[in-house]
Amino acid sequence: MNEKIAHFLDNRQPATPCLVVDLDIIRRNYLALAENLPQADIYFAVKANPAPQILSLLVDLGAHFDAASYREIEACLAAGATPERLSYGNTIKKQADIAKAADRGVDLFSFDSEAELMKLAEAAPGSRVICRILMESGDAQWPLSRKFGCTREMAKDLLIRANGIGLHAYGVSFHVGSQQINPRQWITAIEKTAALFADVATAGITLETINLGGGFPTYYRDDIPDLSRYGDVISEAIAREFGHTTPRIIIEPGRGICGDAGVLQSEVVLISRKGYGDDERWVYLDIGKFGGLPETAEERIQYAIETPRDGGKAGRVIIAGPTCEELDILYKKAAYELPMNLQIGDKVAFLSAGAYTSTYASIGFNGFPPLDEYYI
Repeated sequence: MNEKIAHFLDNRQPATPCLVVDLDIIRRNYLALAENLPQADIYFAVKANPAPQILSLLVDLGAHFDAASYREIEACLAAGATPERLSYGNTIKKQADIAKAADRGVDLFSFDSEAELMKLAEAAPGSRVICRILMESGDAQWPLSRKFGCTREMAKDLLIRANGIGLHAYGVSFHVGSQQINPRQWITAIEKTAALFADVATAGITLETINLGGGFPTYYRDDIPDLSRYGDVISEAIAREFGHTTPRIIIEPGRGICGDAGVLQSEVVLISRKGYGDDERWVYLDIGKFGGLPETAEERIQYAIETPRDGGKAGRVIIAGPTCEELDILYKKAAYELPMNLQIGDKVAFLSAGAYTSTYASIGFNGFPPLDEYYI
């Protein structure tokens, strides 16, 4: 936890659970991405944290924005972003929402199916469209399934068809998985994309853009590669595959911009054992999967945790949330240890919790209110 957030928590003593985000870290992370991938236009993945304070800061820095819904588009426009800096990147959109986005001036959309392409042709004629292709997400701590994307063969046909029905076949996108800890995953993805560019070119269509997606990681419990490594691997792969005819490059970081900017503070509600001879303690907090920590599912995202009693003897714990739901267990197999003298009422801090926490928090499950948020 940095000094700025620690000072805020010590002086304000906010009720828990709460999320505190340091906007200076948001700025630092954005500028670091711009420095290490200078050829890329940065489209912030709004879904990671759509707080107005974050959006306004990024508007001032010149960012673009990737929106997953029309409401996110409205939020970006309200923060001062212009329509040409927005992408409607969700491949699953209501036709009415496509039309509303187009009416507001948005003209960059993603798709991965014929049905979605037809909706775009009817509701946003003349728009630039990017086809998302299926991609492996090995080594990602939050891997992606086959929910998004289509095969290279289908993408070729759809991009060719797009130009024939009044749209502008603009490019190709992919995603190598969130919290991707292996920069080399982008190499194969860029190779496949270059091959698709060549396929489409045989039909006389020149694609202009590669959207490299997100996946840039933040630090949790384990070390991650330096951001410069991602920049080097991606730049070398693009140069090797495209030579001097480099297309426009887009990246869509979310976690990589706001992940390590936030600290989620919780309170210990109960500490118990299930039997007299049990070695493990159960530590129940006032936040769980349904209050903003769903990325602990399958214990994939493992937050670093701090308590005011750190430094002494510690022991294995199972960490769970407060709800009357059996699924609300955060960590059981991940070998977390917390101080043996931890007490009910102690504060517990989840570090690097600035992304995918406040937006995931349910409103009213078991009667628990959503997270309070502070942006400093």
